[in-house]
Amino acid sequence: MSAEAATEAGSSVGPSASSMPIASIHQALTAPGAPFEMEIVEIDGRPTRAWKGALPSMRALLELSRTHGEATFIVYEDERYTYAEFYARAAAFARALTEDYGVGKGDRVAIAMRNFPEWPMAFFGAVSAGAIVVPLNAWWTGPELLYGLTDSGSTVLVADGERVERLRDDLPGLSGLRTIVVRGEVSDGTRGWEDVVGDPDPANPPALPEVDIAPGDDATIMYTSGTTGRPKGALGTHRNFTTNVVSMTFAGTRAAMRAPGFDPTVAPVVDPDAPQLASLISVPLFHATGSHSVLQGTMLMGSKLVMMYKWNAERALELIEREQVSSFGGVPSMVWQVLESPDFDKRDLSSVQTIGYGGAPAPPELVRRIDEMFPGRVPSNGYGLTETSSMTTSNGGTDYLRKPDSVGVPVAVCEVKVVDALDNELPQGEVGELWIAGPNVVRGYWGKPEATEKAFTAGWLRTGDVARIDEEGFVFIVDRAKDMIIRGGENVYCSEIEAVLFEHPGVFDAAVIPVPHQVLGEEVGTVVQLKPGQQVSVEEIRTHVRGRLAGFKVPEHVWFRNDDLPRNPAGKILKRDLREELVGR
Repeated sequence: MSAEAATEAGSSVGPSASSMPIASIHQALTAPGAPFEMEIVEIDGRPTRAWKGALPSMRALLELSRTHGEATFIVYEDERYTYAEFYARAAAFARALTEDYGVGKGDRVAIAMRNFPEWPMAFFGAVSAGAIVVPLNAWWTGPELLYGLTDSGSTVLVADGERVERLRDDLPGLSGLRTIVVRGEVSDGTRGWEDVVGDPDPANPPALPEVDIAPGDDATIMYTSGTTGRPKGALGTHRNFTTNVVSMTFAGTRAAMRAPGFDPTVAPVVDPDAPQLASLISVPLFHATGSHSVLQGTMLMGSKLVMMYKWNAERALELIEREQVSSFGGVPSMVWQVLESPDFDKRDLSSVQTIGYGGAPAPPELVRRIDEMFPGRVPSNGYGLTETSSMTTSNGGTDYLRKPDSVGVPVAVCEVKVVDALDNELPQGEVGELWIAGPNVVRGYWGKPEATEKAFTAGWLRTGDVARIDEEGFVFIVDRAKDMIIRGGENVYCSEIEAVLFEHPGVFDAAVIPVPHQVLGEEVGTVVQLKPGQQVSVEEIRTHVRGRLAGFKVPEHVWFRNDDLPRNPAGKILKRDLREELVGR
């Protein structure tokens, strides 16, 4: 995500750090009886640090959300749902799954839709019934969605009309689906959401199905593109999710305690008459950030979740003003767009308290711009993967101003280390592959034992990212070992696009490379060598890819060359050389 720290040699950006060392803060927060006390639990036969106070399951989180009662939970356009209404609909869906469609513990329920209110209702209803939820990328094409459904073996699909239409030609072949529940217009082979859920009474909601759910039970299959072949489904547990909720709170508390002048003897003042906190969700719920962090964090706090049909900076500013949003972010490109919007000075943004982002490289200049345009509201950055259930490290407050190139320090339950090519741990400051261990790491990849064995070693996840760790424990991502582009927070694996390019009859050779972009972080570029005598245009190449892959994977930049692509003695294309030649890095 980020590169080397600008403060490495001792210089700093912004205020100096708190006098309270991070190690002392961790010790104080995790001591017996402290708010973030830890315990040792056994995960897949390995003793692992975990939050003692974490909820046992996402079902427990849903049940806890009932205590927020008549407070507003979801706002989407003109639709509003209280926490009580949300719980009633989620519980009704859970009962429909078990009673009408025979969904049992471990059965898969897929969701393929934009960020509509039905998304979190279906999600929490399904996991509370013991099902494994399969959030599918709503940007996927029909064939990509079909793969996710068949690979996961989903028995129920919850979708919007756009996704159903993309699957229209393939629906007859999906014999494993018992039903398709759709928001919007119902067609052959589908049932309407309202028909399935009904209009349950929030004051007397349906009871959740009786099912025992343990922290280590499987909860989700979230697809992450692989460097080779088809996407892999990361198999997450209830503990993975409930760990992340506590980790976010821990990270925020740590940042507050690191602030200059922090006095641990003074208790924070809570104003009972303060307006309800509100989060603008600008990232898709099918992403780990959206479902693990924003959705669950909002529920735990009893905050309001403000949804958008699709991302638009001007619409985001309008909603921040209208709904008095206290927290927004997503990926860095979205924050850039808000800051650079012509409407920025036209809106009342005084409600904003926090700005958090991750999932893509965040240039230090963004930190400075936020500090300038939102005085006193320092942003936070973090690092995590689908395989780590969102958060592993966090960098916020004064520390982010000091070290804007770092992704921060791990939360207390997570371990990180940097290893060499022989898997030997490297000394402090040396560069190697980053490994992560903790209760947030998923169990492996659904139905792919070889990929699981390759990526997971004795409880450690091999991230594929090249990093170093400084003397204070701050992690710096130096490079990505995976052949991957991060475009506006979306992982784009080069080999997937290259495989499609090679299907074009005029293409002899091809290489996909990242092209820097100020807002999106990176865009997709491709270098194509055509077969002798072939004439192919840039638009033909883009149309060819667009017909097979999601739109964010279509190359924005296409270069043609007559000579062979540069390769090393082993035959591997020298993409670094191509990047330096074509885009200057």
